[in-house]
Amino acid sequence: MSSSGIPARRPASAGRPRRKRGTGRSLRAPAVAAASAAMALGVAGIPAVPLGAASGPLHGTVTGAGKPLRGATVTLFAGSRTGVRELGRATTDATGSFAIPYTPPAAGVLYLEATPSGARRLRLRSVVAVGRGGAVPARTTNRVRVNELTTVAATYALAQFSDQHGIDGPSPGLQNAAATTFNLVDPVTGKPGGTVTNADNGNTNETLATLDTLANLVSLCASDTTRCERLLRLATPPGGTTPQDTVQAVLNLVRNPTLSPAGLYGLARTANHYAPALAAPPTAWILALRYTDTNLYAPGRIAFDAKGNVWTSNNWLPGTRKPTPYISVLDPTGRPILGSPIPGGGMKGGDWGAAVAPDGSVWMSSYGGNSVAHYSATGKPLSPPEGWRNGGLVHPQGLAVDQRGNVWIANNFGVETAPGQGNVVVYPHGDPAKAIKITGGGLNHPFAVQIDGFGRAWVSNAGLGGARLVNTPLAPLIGKFSGSVTVIGPDFKPTAASPIESSSFKWPLGIAIDSRNNAWVDNYFNSTITRLTPDGSVAGAYKLPEKTLPWSVAVDGSDRVWVAGFLTPSVWTLCGTNKAACPPGSATGAVLSPPQGFRSKAIQHLTAVQIDQSGNVWLANNWSRIVPPTGGTGLVELIGLATPVCTPLTPVPERPSTAASCTGKSASADPFTGNSASADPFTGKRTGTQPYTVRPGDTLSRIARANGQSWSALYRRNKTVIGADPDRLTPGRRLVLR
Repeated sequence: MSSSGIPARRPASAGRPRRKRGTGRSLRAPAVAAASAAMALGVAGIPAVPLGAASGPLHGTVTGAGKPLRGATVTLFAGSRTGVRELGRATTDATGSFAIPYTPPAAGVLYLEATPSGARRLRLRSVVAVGRGGAVPARTTNRVRVNELTTVAATYALAQFSDQHGIDGPSPGLQNAAATTFNLVDPVTGKPGGTVTNADNGNTNETLATLDTLANLVSLCASDTTRCERLLRLATPPGGTTPQDTVQAVLNLVRNPTLSPAGLYGLARTANHYAPALAAPPTAWILALRYTDTNLYAPGRIAFDAKGNVWTSNNWLPGTRKPTPYISVLDPTGRPILGSPIPGGGMKGGDWGAAVAPDGSVWMSSYGGNSVAHYSATGKPLSPPEGWRNGGLVHPQGLAVDQRGNVWIANNFGVETAPGQGNVVVYPHGDPAKAIKITGGGLNHPFAVQIDGFGRAWVSNAGLGGARLVNTPLAPLIGKFSGSVTVIGPDFKPTAASPIESSSFKWPLGIAIDSRNNAWVDNYFNSTITRLTPDGSVAGAYKLPEKTLPWSVAVDGSDRVWVAGFLTPSVWTLCGTNKAACPPGSATGAVLSPPQGFRSKAIQHLTAVQIDQSGNVWLANNWSRIVPPTGGTGLVELIGLATPVCTPLTPVPERPSTAASCTGKSASADPFTGNSASADPFTGKRTGTQPYTVRPGDTLSRIARANGQSWSALYRRNKTVIGADPDRLTPGRRLVLR
């Protein structure tokens, strides 16, 4: 989480781009199945449509420390995949008011920056428009208030898209992040937004008070006082440079949330422009929002689709322990969509299986139904009323979809069955009728399954009986439980190295794969995270606080590792193998969060953690009370803390690029075909294929030839993605190659 201060920027001249990272253009090939030029591209693959109905002028008011700021320079910027462009500027009058005529660009986000002439350290921001290209509707306001609250909201929500040039980046993460700003603040009034003040947040957690406290800190720089200079010093990260202004200072706190909590809290108490503020120092400067929906209760696991929508399974019906028939889908701002909650498809008590396939459809395991449920990208159940049971499913748990569209299911058999039971079931290319049952390799009540960049499946073997001993006289035996990991090749056979065993394995549950194909395994009963290298060697075991009982683990776009605690409702961040993304001197496995994790009253007992394309950390509140077991309420979003990842997982974490859409290829993949160019460490053979992302000018024939198959076979495999016309490819769609 290290970050040095961001250098001050010089204003760009009106109408000229500050930076250009690439060009977006539409190409048409004369060959069979050319990528359709009918979908004209605006900015690097974003449809060329206006941000909204408004065309200016934009009217607004700038205030600092509760007073209008006269003579402030206000600049309107557009940020997109290609960089930052200035659209206009104005100077505020005696009432702090301004007006900026402008022409809306094709896509991206619009934001304001205000720099008062008499307060050189004060820089204020406000998001005023969100364009198309994300999972949220386009939104534009013609009247705006720019103040300390809007500055904190914009900086937190867009932290992963901010640098010395301004705010820009790839879709859909950029637009989704900008839309999240409105959950924190109303840009028209400059007051806290509807989500941060609602019944799910408001007085029930610390987020509103933290938002106000941070705004009070920014207000200290309205007159460039000695307290402002102290703020900038306290907001300097280890080994970094002192921030030049308030935006840089707040950005440092997002990226280094453990910076100076006591010192900054004491400083914030010298200003009281925003209330309610924190009554005690925080352990970290985080903003957490909780989202609820009808029948979103005891959520199990989370998966993100390509637009950034949030799909989650649910264990129980609200207020009961009866298995629910519903799944939930929220947009990136926490709004229920697609008719959520969605019934049908054989769902009966969703658990820890949720994955999005390359074609955009979603698979979830139905623990109580002994089946898996399948949904279209629009939320329509595709599986029969009893679900898919092919392969002899018995209490399935973890679920993953590989680069070829194969669906992998950890067939757990439940905690009440005999030792050694369980297997892995695969639906080749998502076809249950062709189910393959995999045994051997030490498979023993498998819990999680995750795919690496070679197309191999890593499976955690939880073994028998750990869960049923909690809160019984046999609890002392818990420490005796072990476990293992099985690795299964793309040929559906366990590798010779399986099972992988380690003394650190104590009821291993979640698995996450990093960009270098290391596997990170969380161990429930000893609160330890084990790292396995791509060849299965144990590279380290990293201890968390004793009562964490970690359930889930995720890796962000900088290979930092995020761990969700079940017994202790907290989230921990560990330095991964990319030590350059950690504070100076950090070792792999070092805890970057507070020792007791990131905490909030919004967080309950967790079973899932996942990272979205905007850099937000999403959590599943599975239980609200341990004894008697009571379901948790809603999903929680930690805003802007992580490095974004492409979604759905591709399958290893890939940071979205400003030069192109998420490719669906690992770093070692061929840039055109998507085939892996690296060898499987177990066998030495090159293996595995990745989904292929259609580019402007592509033809079905050309893609097929490059992958040694006929265009007709490729079309049959991807008909649901391509549509009825094989001569019309849509850029950005992902095709299954094998």
